[in-house]
Amino acid sequence: MTDEQFIKFYDDYADAIFRHCFYRIRDRELAKDLSQEIFMRVWEYLARGKEVLNLKAFVYKVANNRIIDEVRKRKEIYSLDTLAEAGFDVNDGEQEAMLTAADAKIALSKLSELPEDYRQVFVLRHIDGLPIKEIAEILGETENNVSVRIHRALKKLQFLIMGKSNE
Repeated sequence: MTDEQFIKFYDDYADAIFRHCFYRIRDRELAKDLSQEIFMRVWEYLARGKEVLNLKAFVYKVANNRIIDEVRKRKEIYSLDTLAEAGFDVNDGEQEAMLTAADAKIALSKLSELPEDYRQVFVLRHIDGLPIKEIAEILGETENNVSVRIHRALKKLQFLIMGKSNE
């Protein structure tokens, strides 16, 4: 990959990776730092002559691994209220059918109550807007497993919003 190609890739995906980091760790400055570090790691990997078949999936995989490291380091649970105030909104038709605009803030606050494995696929699908195939590739799982987890995450979120538990 040439420098120009990487710069274009960075320009195309830097904002998405920042949002992905911010949504998971809920700290704007840390998300900026992580985003830069993630792209540096990808660049260094490519500079060593390694080949990547799907660069977008690879950068999300690096991001997820770096976020996991950071969460383990911090061991703190954060509120998602900052996201609602920052203007994050749902972007998928299936979720929009479930939620009205007035419910978006409630949904964001309830998102932190989802189990991590559900929250992870939910964020990748409905916040980052990734297709199921790419999510499966990023997580190293089958498309069917990812689809089932997304469906279960939506159901669990519906129950949480309505003040019920589905367990």
